[in-house]
Amino acid sequence: MKLFLQNHDDRYALEQLQLALFPEEPMEPVETAAFSGDGAVSALHRGAIWLTAATRIRWRGKTARAVCRLRADRETVRLRRRVLQRSYYLAAVQLLPEAPPWGALAGVRPTKLTTRHMLDGGTARSADRMLRDDCFVLPERRKLCIDCSTATVEALKRLDKRSVSVYIGIPFCPTRCTYCSFVSQSIERCAPLLEEYLGCLLREIRTVGEGLKKNGCPVSTLYIGGGTPTTLNAEQLERLMEAVSAHFDLTGLLEYTVEAGRPDTLDGEKLRVLRELGCDRISINPQTMNPDALAAIGRRHSPGDTLRAFQQAREAGFRAVNMDLIAGLPADDPASFADSLEKLIALAPENITVHTLALKKGAALFRERAALPEASDVARMLREGERALRAAGYMPYYLYRQKYMSGSFENVGWTKPGYAGLYNIYMMEELQTILALGGGGMTKILLPGGRLERRHNPKAPQQYIARIDDVLEKKKEILTSL
Repeated sequence: MKLFLQNHDDRYALEQLQLALFPEEPMEPVETAAFSGDGAVSALHRGAIWLTAATRIRWRGKTARAVCRLRADRETVRLRRRVLQRSYYLAAVQLLPEAPPWGALAGVRPTKLTTRHMLDGGTARSADRMLRDDCFVLPERRKLCIDCSTATVEALKRLDKRSVSVYIGIPFCPTRCTYCSFVSQSIERCAPLLEEYLGCLLREIRTVGEGLKKNGCPVSTLYIGGGTPTTLNAEQLERLMEAVSAHFDLTGLLEYTVEAGRPDTLDGEKLRVLRELGCDRISINPQTMNPDALAAIGRRHSPGDTLRAFQQAREAGFRAVNMDLIAGLPADDPASFADSLEKLIALAPENITVHTLALKKGAALFRERAALPEASDVARMLREGERALRAAGYMPYYLYRQKYMSGSFENVGWTKPGYAGLYNIYMMEELQTILALGGGGMTKILLPGGRLERRHNPKAPQQYIARIDDVLEKKKEILTSL
């Protein structure tokens, strides 16, 4: 679907909204308004009094137009982009079969808008009014957004201003899921690489830990993710976590999470190592309890493996367990999704995260396009899932969106009272500096005024290993700025 910008260059804001509202249409920027076929023209006119955004969209033989205005003396980058998006949305909604759940919001972090509003003195009621009147968000999504922002405001009270959070990445998995686009390596092909990768990672842990101690920066939350960190064997996990304990100041640690992920990578010995060396929160992610859906996404574990791993985690004494489900998987439907959720709720984990399937271009599922549930079925999964989770005493505490999501919905973390995953909140809401170690890690440095600076480690494990000396030098530069 084509997009032409006239008298403005806010391309990203309009492209993201167009992708969200017309997810099946490939994006194609053009250099003239006189294009053929489907597409949109977004124009901006600056007058003496008004800044006027006008949009014309042609789609499937129909054309719609809309105009929005902003007083010229109120113009900021944020308000200008919002009026452009409002104009685009009001034109698009005339053509779409139904109003999109998130209205004119296109970003991956819709809660940042309501969190900022509430931190500036706004209330839940005024935040709801803002989402309704300014952004056209539908009622169910407004409630999710405000509930998550309420959890964020509470989590912010626990932060030490000097603290940072640390992410350690293990980009290896037993096999590659068909929906996955992350830069992770199948252990079947890259097992010899893992030991060399771990050696480089231990060097980065030492460098970063020593720099944080020198600067007097405690660690508030620590998250070991992937990939699947429990692809490491028990001895490798022990070396990794002993290095973390040796080099980081964990005296004020609020939360220590390991993304165990695949139930088939867990056993009693690994769980014992994780718990004894400080981890108090673990994720065990079945994604579905439907055997047919598991086979369709390339998972080799069974629902029985999930139940076994969960029981072993309980016996090991973890403070909190998170479990993930994905709505919209191939070979799944509303009834089987509801059954999966019912089985997880019966286990009573402290957190349940409900993802919406996102078809990423780097994933096998995007290329093969297996039969997937309709957007209306995904909407039903999420709607009935929310009802079941709230009835069981869970509340939403963080959410985010991704490109190419089925139905343009969202991912939501649900928690029992007192068990919100703090790292997820701090990272997603960008409330503090997040230092990311390992292949594919993205460090986010929170600068004065709330501005973020991003620094990337090499993505692939092979690149990370080859460039480890450069990685360490760049980390030293980052640490001098904290």
